[in-house]
Amino acid sequence: MIELSKYPWLKYFLFGNLYFSEGLIYATTTVIIVLFFTEKDISISATTFIGGTATIPWMLKFIFGPTIDFFGKYGRKIFIMIGGLIGAISIILISGIDPKTQVIPFTVLLFISHSGIVLIDVSADVWAIQTSKLNERGKVNAAMFTGLFGGSAIGGILLAFIATYYGFNMVFITVGFLILLSLILPLFIKEEKIVIIRKKIKSILIKEFKKRNTQLVILLMFISGVNFGLLIFIIPEFMANVLLLDKIQIGLLTSLYPISIVIGALIGGSIADKWGRKKIIYISLIILMISTVLLIYVDSWEKLAIIYGIVGGLTGASLYSSMAAMLMDITNPKIGGTQYTIIVSIANFGELGIAAFSGSLVVLLGYNRFFLYTALTAGMSLLVLYFVKETCKKEY
Repeated sequence: MIELSKYPWLKYFLFGNLYFSEGLIYATTTVIIVLFFTEKDISISATTFIGGTATIPWMLKFIFGPTIDFFGKYGRKIFIMIGGLIGAISIILISGIDPKTQVIPFTVLLFISHSGIVLIDVSADVWAIQTSKLNERGKVNAAMFTGLFGGSAIGGILLAFIATYYGFNMVFITVGFLILLSLILPLFIKEEKIVIIRKKIKSILIKEFKKRNTQLVILLMFISGVNFGLLIFIIPEFMANVLLLDKIQIGLLTSLYPISIVIGALIGGSIADKWGRKKIIYISLIILMISTVLLIYVDSWEKLAIIYGIVGGLTGASLYSSMAAMLMDITNPKIGGTQYTIIVSIANFGELGIAAFSGSLVVLLGYNRFFLYTALTAGMSLLVLYFVKETCKKEY
């Protein structure tokens, strides 16, 4: 078995690998499902609602985290393996279902597949908190989200290609097998198990959530999640129904977004470890607000590629590296699974809860006002950020 303490660099690859499976399920839900449902002539309102319903497990991470803490004596790896198997098998089974005539079974299996991947996600998060140091967390989160959005980028291109030439059924089968492959590396990593005294979890948790700074970080991540969630389904739909792009073009352009997030996360994570979290978040949110407004003027794929790429890079630098590191900073390792997942559940509710209704909002508001309101959420995040304290600033 390989010990992470002897090979510190390996933790970046390990957690990036685990998050890669999340990227695949993300690309499947936000790109492939949109294209699949568009081909089936299913409305955008129904598409985003089904996609949002299937991603509800990401808002229920507060259930998964305490469960992992409760059974801490068994470690994290066992939950990663269980989650991976559930996610892979469920997504493979989807390949035999037509959403036009069997929408409920389709949605249920997609929901189950997300549940499995959430189990991987939560286990990886707790494992990362347990094994990372303060001056590594920006880079650890950058590695995680490089895996996530790298998987999304590769998925967007590869899966769109497979959908075009081999059909959507083969897409779901491919995703399932790739998720299974991501489970190989953790099998060879030695894990140090932490046993938590269960009766102390509640009292520690209450103490942590009474902290004003913790409450502000939660609010910051919730609003920033709303900003991200408003766009994840709408941009692919905008490409298909407004710019009239084909599947492969949409796959390539949507892949630009996660690639940009990866670049932003890598740069933002490194800077956050050196200069502090708030500086990079301030800069990112200001430019993000301006860039989101510019989506109003997009009338070609070239303009969309530039602006969407900038939005992705800034989202990576803020939400997916600096804010994520800030969240780890305020998390008590003794109840890492419980505290961290409760906060992330709230952030995911802002992200995925609003995403479920983004299609209806576009129908109600029109694209221009929709993009303006999305930009407004970045401005609101700036106001909250002003009151947030960097709890470990003196150690940078």
